[in-house]
Amino acid sequence: MRSIDFGVAIEGGAVQREIGTTAGLIWNALNTKGELSLAQLKTAVGCKTPVFDWAVGWLTREDKIVILREGRTFRVGLKGAEAKAAGAK
Repeated sequence: MRSIDFGVAIEGGAVQREIGTTAGLIWNALNTKGELSLAQLKTAVGCKTPVFDWAVGWLTREDKIVILREGRTFRVGLKGAEAKAAGAK
């Protein structure tokens, strides 16, 4: 199997923990600020790629966020009951 260096340390679940931590930061940013563009969200979280992308994917798979296309950009928000409980838009 060929490995790819994404600039992320892969030791004993370190990547999974980093993704989980970043997912929490994303959720908190959306909870606090409401719906954001992907660029705004990435800036708010202050995380590097690809971990940010993986965390967005995780939250999407867990059905916690919704991603909407808006022209040439994408907006991200908390989904359904999550958004209502958080008071987000």
